[in-house]
Amino acid sequence: MSLELNINAAIKTAMLAKSEADLRALRAIKAAILIVKTSEGGGAELTEADESKLLQKLAKQRKDSLDIFRQQNREDLAKKEEEELEVIERYLPKQMDESELRTAITAIIASTGASSPADMGKVMGVASKQLAGKADGKAISAVVKELLAK
Repeated sequence: MSLELNINAAIKTAMLAKSEADLRALRAIKAAILIVKTSEGGGAELTEADESKLLQKLAKQRKDSLDIFRQQNREDLAKKEEEELEVIERYLPKQMDESELRTAITAIIASTGASSPADMGKVMGVASKQLAGKADGKAISAVVKELLAK
C-alpha cells in the first residue's frame, strides 16, 4: 500500500480519535505529497525512494524547528514540532544505529580506497547514495570525518 493511501487512512483514524497532533502531522505529509505530485515534472505516482526522501525532508524540517524553538525557550512551539516529528517518524524506514552505520561506512572507505580527510568527498558521495533513507546525512558525515581522521 502506498504512503498516500496509508496517510489517508491514518487521517480518518486520527479524526475519529480527535488527535490534533496526529492530524497536524498527517495533513502536512499529505500536503507535501500533493505538492510533489502536482509540481511541474512530477510523476503520477511517487516511488518508494521519493516517499522516503519526502518524509526525511519533513522530519529534518521538524528537527531544525525544534532546535530553534528550544534555543529561544519556546517550549509550547517545540512541543508541537516534537509531536509532529514522532508521527512522521512512524512512516520513515528504520534508521541505522551507530554501530551499523560505522560498519557500513568502514566498508565504503575500504572499497573507495580513502585514507585521509581529503578523501571525504569521495566517501560521502558513495555513502550518501548507499545509505539514503537509512541514516541521517549529518550522522553519516560525522562518522566519515571521525573514521578518516584516524
